[in-house]
Amino acid sequence: MTYTSPRHPQLFYTTAPMPCPYLPERMERKVVTDITGPQAEQLHNRLSSAGFRRSHTIAYAPVCAGCTACVPIRLPVHRFQPNRTQQRIFRRNHELLSMDVLPRATEEQFALFRRYQQSRHGNGDMAGMNAADYRNMVEDTPIRTFMIEFRDREGQLVCVSLLDRVEDGLSAVYTFFDPDMPRRSLGTYAILYLVERVRMMGLSHLYLGYWIKGSPKMAYKSRFHAAEIMRRGVWSELVEPQHDTSHFLPVLPVTVG
Repeated sequence: MTYTSPRHPQLFYTTAPMPCPYLPERMERKVVTDITGPQAEQLHNRLSSAGFRRSHTIAYAPVCAGCTACVPIRLPVHRFQPNRTQQRIFRRNHELLSMDVLPRATEEQFALFRRYQQSRHGNGDMAGMNAADYRNMVEDTPIRTFMIEFRDREGQLVCVSLLDRVEDGLSAVYTFFDPDMPRRSLGTYAILYLVERVRMMGLSHLYLGYWIKGSPKMAYKSRFHAAEIMRRGVWSELVEPQHDTSHFLPVLPVTVG
């Protein structure tokens, strides 16, 4: 597979099969390409809209033999309406202060990241990441990337989102949060907040990575009304039974601290 730019062809490679981190007894394989260089932004924009994700300086997409469970998903922010549960989650966290920061790893972030991984993904590959690994995840980026830190009134860091700026919105690379605050539903809150940020930027989409219906870790993304998925290269609305969808509420306000 190649992508031809005005200057040079873009080469794509497939990885060796490895155990799938989301579905048991399955193997995953990815198509990957390097996105460094003067055309990094343009290439990343094209690949994001085509369902690719970024990790460090690589863009990737699943090409697993006999399996299409990983489906690219995004939210068209102007059509999204929060349901009652999501509205309650937003109100519950209204006092949190948010701050945009440069993609620079800190000890405070890493401590929260470690707690999150050990609590939520203790058997996953990321649970073994050390401080250097975390720094590379955050800082090794060839495109416009930033982070949002969420803090409570006492200044405690409770949630962090790592984000890529793409042509039509934001791509949520990774979000982690305090695992000892389940009542806050901080993962859902972060998505609701980012929807409003994209709206405020006058852009159209929030990219959420992959939706995997059979994986509890990834299936939650279908709970966001009007989500779009990509099948055979075409984005279309995800038709799934929604939780608490009988009453949708107005657009959520965002206060940026």
